[in-house]
Amino acid sequence: MALSGALTAVALVGGTAVAVGQAASEVEQPLVNVAAAGASGADDRTPTPLPKKPKPSATPKTTTTAPPAPRPTVSRRSSSGRLGPWENLSRRISSVAKIRATVRGDGVFMFGDSIAVQDGPALEQLVAAQTGTPVAVHDWSGQPASAGVDALADWSRKYGLPDRIVMAVGTNDIFAPAAFATEVEQAMKIAGPKRTVYWVNVHANRWGLSTAVQSADRANSALINKALDQAAARHPNLRVVRWSEFLSARSGQVTKYLRDGIHTTQPTGQRARNALIAQALGSAE
Repeated sequence: MALSGALTAVALVGGTAVAVGQAASEVEQPLVNVAAAGASGADDRTPTPLPKKPKPSATPKTTTTAPPAPRPTVSRRSSSGRLGPWENLSRRISSVAKIRATVRGDGVFMFGDSIAVQDGPALEQLVAAQTGTPVAVHDWSGQPASAGVDALADWSRKYGLPDRIVMAVGTNDIFAPAAFATEVEQAMKIAGPKRTVYWVNVHANRWGLSTAVQSADRANSALINKALDQAAARHPNLRVVRWSEFLSARSGQVTKYLRDGIHTTQPTGQRARNALIAQALGSAE
C-alpha cells in the first residue's frame, strides 16, 4: 500500500526499491519475490522515481509468472498528496502452478499492497492451516485498488477463480479516494454473486508528515471505508474486514499495532491484522 500495500487497505508510503523483472513461464517456483533494494520494508507512501533499468541482453528461459502490465498510474492529487510510481517496488506473486492448484483446490486468492508484502507469508500459513486449502497471492507494494482489480481480472481470465477472494488494497487510494468505489464494483462484477469477497478496510494517518496531511489521510480513509460499506450493502457476498474499527477501539494503543500510521508492527500489529482476516474467512466455513 503507500500505505500500501500489499493486500494499499489500508491497504503505503515512501521507500525506493529496485525490482528485478523476469519473463513468464509455467515453471513451478514458490513466488515472484522482488525485494526492495536497500529498504527496511515495503513502504509506498509516495515512491521516488527510479532510474531506468538497462534492457536485458537475452530473455531468461525459466522464470516465475509475469504479472500483468499494470494500468498506468493516473496523476491525481488529493489533500493526502499524490501516489508516485510504484510499479518497480517490492512484490510477491505466486507461480502459475500455485495459482492453478489454488483454483483446483478451491482455496483462497489474496491481493494486497505493501502491508501484505510484509505480512503475507504469515497470513498464508495461518489461512492454509485454518482452511486446509492452498493460498495464492498477488501482493505488490504501492498498488492502488485499480491494480489489484486488474490482477484479479487477469487471473480470472487465465485460471478461473476460487470461491474466496481477499482484497487487501485501498490504502494507496487515499491519493484518489473518489475512484475507489468504481474499483470495488468492478471487483464484485468479476467475482460474481456466488463467490465471497473479503475486503480489508483502510486506516491511514502518516505520523511523519504534517498535521494537515495526517488530517487528510484520516478523512480520505473515511471516504474509502464509507464507499466500501455502501458496496457491502449492495452486495451480500462482500464482507468488510474491519481493521480501521479495530484500531479505533484502541486509540490509545495504536503505536502498539502500527509503526508509521499505516504499516503494521511486528509481531503485534501483523498478528492482529492477520487474525482479523483469518477470522473473517473462518466465519464462512
